[in-house]
Amino acid sequence: MNFTVIERVGKKAKILDQTQLPTRVVYNEYGDYRDIMQSIKKLEIRGAPAIGIAGAFAVAVAAEIDVNMEVGQYKIILSQVAEEIKNVRPTAVNLGWGVDRIVKVIEDYKGDNMDELRGFIWDEAGAILDEDRILCDKIGENGAALINDGDTILTHCNAGALATGGIGTALAVIYTAKNQGKKISVYADETRPLLQGARLTSWELMKEGIDVTLICDNMAAMVMRQGKIDKVIVGTDRVAKNGDVANKIGTYGVAVLAKEHNVPFYVALPYSTFDNNIPTGDDIPIEERDPSEITNWGGVQTAPDGVKVYSPAFDITPRELVTAYITDKGVTPGGRGE
Repeated sequence: MNFTVIERVGKKAKILDQTQLPTRVVYNEYGDYRDIMQSIKKLEIRGAPAIGIAGAFAVAVAAEIDVNMEVGQYKIILSQVAEEIKNVRPTAVNLGWGVDRIVKVIEDYKGDNMDELRGFIWDEAGAILDEDRILCDKIGENGAALINDGDTILTHCNAGALATGGIGTALAVIYTAKNQGKKISVYADETRPLLQGARLTSWELMKEGIDVTLICDNMAAMVMRQGKIDKVIVGTDRVAKNGDVANKIGTYGVAVLAKEHNVPFYVALPYSTFDNNIPTGDDIPIEERDPSEITNWGGVQTAPDGVKVYSPAFDITPRELVTAYITDKGVTPGGRGE
């Protein structure tokens, strides 16, 4: 990959602004944690693993504030900031997971040197980023074993390098299979309303030399019926204890279609996206987005004034529709694979 989603620059975080893709590659540097929160909210940086990393970086940036107080009070303030950051987007479990790892470093620190504590915080944020690169590679290796030479894969939304600190989750499988010499083709759902599949997945796959065909979301049924799809691979923002999957809105429909057409449906994710504290998909908080994301696009109004809008950003795919989970630990059967 010849781009980086997030990295440290001195006391700041440098973030690729994905709202500008595919026409412009723009990086923003943020020295205020509140700007990083807005970056997450506005989807400048998105994807469960990536926002987990961004959340950790946001606490590290917040820790750079010049204060005149004792370390104990400083730690309390940082813990309060951490809670604020965790609430920016509620569905992806990785955001809270990444922030909580930094909070543990803060709580475990017993010294009285703020600069030393800041160093430990940045070290942990960097470790989260480095770990995600390794996890993505392992997901790719484990998933590539399921891919045959000549397979055509359908994916929904973006679960590639743009959504992680490494080569992706769902797309990691595709990249690794390609590197093994397998000829792979991809159909990418456009992913309404914000077109992550069209703007991001297509861009990313083309940069890596992958044969990709963009389709509207409502074409998925037809291409499956035509026998053009061998497998479906998606990412996820949270998997409940019972195996239910929260992912970008539209994923549930793709899973239903995959079962109807006897196409394997795989979910790729790192260990950090499993949430054993959530019993079922019904308990996963679903983020609702600004109605303007549906009624307007690219500055053009596409719906009448005053129309009512329902805009959940995610839906729940029951475990029974999942063939298997591709993780950094291996491949685990889902409800369809047992």
